Amino acid sequence: MATPWGFESLPGHETLKRIETLSGSPHMKIVLGSLASLIALVAYALYLRNIARGSTKPHAFSWLLWALLTGMAFLAQALQGGGAGGWVTGFSSLACLAIGLAALRVGDRQFHIVDWLFLCGALWAMVLWVTARDVTLSVIALTVTDVLGYGPTFRKSWERPNEDMATSFTLNAVKYVIAILALESYSLATWLYPASLVIMNGAVAVMLLARRKQLLSPHTGSNPPAR
Repeated sequence: MATPWGFESLPGHETLKRIETLSGSPHMKIVLGSLASLIALVAYALYLRNIARGSTKPHAFSWLLWALLTGMAFLAQALQGGGAGGWVTGFSSLACLAIGLAALRVGDRQFHIVDWLFLCGALWAMVLWVTARDVTLSVIALTVTDVLGYGPTFRKSWERPNEDMATSFTLNAVKYVIAILALESYSLATWLYPASLVIMNGAVAVMLLARRKQLLSPHTGSNPPAR
């Protein structure tokens, strides 16, 4: 039976269906959900360690915004029967909050007008959820807002690529690949948000590494250390 807003609506849905079948055992879902959560724990522990050392200075606004949006996504996954695949989303929401609060003390606290616009977008998604009572529509709205919320981090990381941690963003991309496989129910409301985070976390990691390499070039006249 086709699932509304699920894999059947996507090109190549047969391949996605086969992936779902391979990870379809309830025990396998638990294993995958636990593995994704473990990777998240490692990623955020490394990130918080670097914050404490002063080598990583995250953008506070981005992380606080992600805490709010990820929390909303977790609720949507829970309501739509995401099961073990949603565990990492809930954990990530708490971790983002911890990093955001830490960033308020030692991170980047320069908030631009565009940052406040991203916050308005998050609040809009919340209002849409409450008024429209449409979980799928709300997830689409918060996913778009979350993608836009990467703006401050992209801007800061481009200007100061050695103040953020490519390893953590890479691990966060990997954890959401596993989390998608661990989902117990596939619909747009459950897989769209983690799928977007695979792309965005991967993009930040690639951008950080590429920017550092660019700054290491003798043509730039600078030699920042890679992390």
